[in-house]
Amino acid sequence: MTGSDASGELPQDPAAQFQAAFKKIVTILKASGLEFGSVAEMTSYHVALQKNFQLFQTVRSDYVSRPYPAWTAVEVAGLRRKGALVEIRVVAEVDNTS
Repeated sequence: MTGSDASGELPQDPAAQFQAAFKKIVTILKASGLEFGSVAEMTSYHVALQKNFQLFQTVRSDYVSRPYPAWTAVEVAGLRRKGALVEIRVVAEVDNTS
């Protein structure tokens, strides 16, 4: 999930992109009857990882809590969406015991 807004545009502000990406993930999880706590694994692909890592961590902490999902952060030269700074992939766990 990239950080495009509802119109499909990518904000220039890194924090806005990161927030938008996480909000889109939350929307998809909710549509499936899940919460962010259901995320078991997260992979994030970053353009300029070192430059924006602390900011990404700050935004990420608004969504991720204990027990933390497994997380891999990878720096890439570019993403499919021109101007995208991050693409986030999550795997969520569904509780089928009830």
